[in-house]
Amino acid sequence: MSTLRKLLAAVAAGAATLALAACSGTPAASPSGTESSAALTTVTVGASPVPHAKILEFVKEKLAPAAGIDLQIVEFDDYVQPNEALASKELDANYFQHLPYLEAQIKERGYAFEHGAGVHIEPYAAFSKKYTSLADLPQGASIAITNDASNQIRGLRVLETAGLLTGITDDSNVLNLTAEQNPKGFKFVENQPEVIVQQLDDPAIDLAFVNGNFILTAGLSTADALAVEKVEDNPYANLLVWRTDNTNPGVAKLEEFLHSPEVADFIKQTWPSGDVLPG
Repeated sequence: MSTLRKLLAAVAAGAATLALAACSGTPAASPSGTESSAALTTVTVGASPVPHAKILEFVKEKLAPAAGIDLQIVEFDDYVQPNEALASKELDANYFQHLPYLEAQIKERGYAFEHGAGVHIEPYAAFSKKYTSLADLPQGASIAITNDASNQIRGLRVLETAGLLTGITDDSNVLNLTAEQNPKGFKFVENQPEVIVQQLDDPAIDLAFVNGNFILTAGLSTADALAVEKVEDNPYANLLVWRTDNTNPGVAKLEEFLHSPEVADFIKQTWPSGDVLPG
């Protein structure tokens, strides 16, 4: 976090410069070299539409202006493009992923990224249009599940907690499950997270595991899920991510805002049902 402290110091120094310019009546220079009454630091952030972009909109409206931050929000509907856009310097930061997913992406794609602390948790949940209980799932039921390992294991652990799978380890995936681990012979259908929520209406699918942000965009609620992962000691908190070569001091300020009491209260008030939880 030393990088963050340096950037926060830079923000404070910049604010002091603006204050002195205002007191002296001398307009501060804008980043483009022209003069304006107030210099803004633009921070461009990629985010999933809900809840991430909605949280950022709150920051943009309520917190960023007083700090001289011009927050630009770019929405993405998948989990691949935000990291690619950050790596190619189209973004200053992104806000859509949890640490296990980020670590897997860094290992696979070689991204030079850093991250902040967890901001909120969206519990992973299983839904069905055909059954009202996991116990009703038949032998050989078809289960839609994400194709990325960091989220797939979450679904397998939910099924293990329900007593439908056994002996799940950190290395387990739908391709290496043994008959002993999968006694009901479930058939897993892997797909991208943004596609799985649409498979709920597929008559061939008996159960679908849906990521938290897609639960919200589809108008679903964990209250209607057949199973929801535990929140206590949950390692899947979503966080802000930036490049290791970042020099934009506004990124550090945004990280500070995302952990403010104002944002925590906004999350609690906006999603009182617990579909999104601070921390």
